[in-house]
Amino acid sequence: MKKHIVCFGDSNTHGYFPVEGGCGRFNENERWTCLLQKRLGEDYLVIEEGLNGRTTCFEDPLEEGLCGLTHMYTCLMTHEPVSLLIIMLGTNDAKERFGANAACIALGMKRLIQKAQSVKDCWAEGKPNI
Repeated sequence: MKKHIVCFGDSNTHGYFPVEGGCGRFNENERWTCLLQKRLGEDYLVIEEGLNGRTTCFEDPLEEGLCGLTHMYTCLMTHEPVSLLIIMLGTNDAKERFGANAACIALGMKRLIQKAQSVKDCWAEGKPNI
């Protein structure tokens, strides 16, 4: 079985780029997750779990479904066995509407990591690798 690498992030993981009149997405030859897959080869499965606007642990009052903490369990169990979890979040936590400083954002990341560690049945080697 391939080693599963879950890339859990925001728009940077999704491959978002702004275009006139809306938003776009970089293609498979440009997104970092796809480039990682090409570099690692056939023994690995790199899974893109990027979502524009995703936060570590904040519920957004303007857009639903963006709280990483809420979705971590489902994400990990969907893609088990997980060999490695890469978390790339925190930028959206700095939005003014959350009123979070750097220390608060770090605590949000800590909480997210603790959540991932608590999902016991998803890890390929039986222990978290984040």
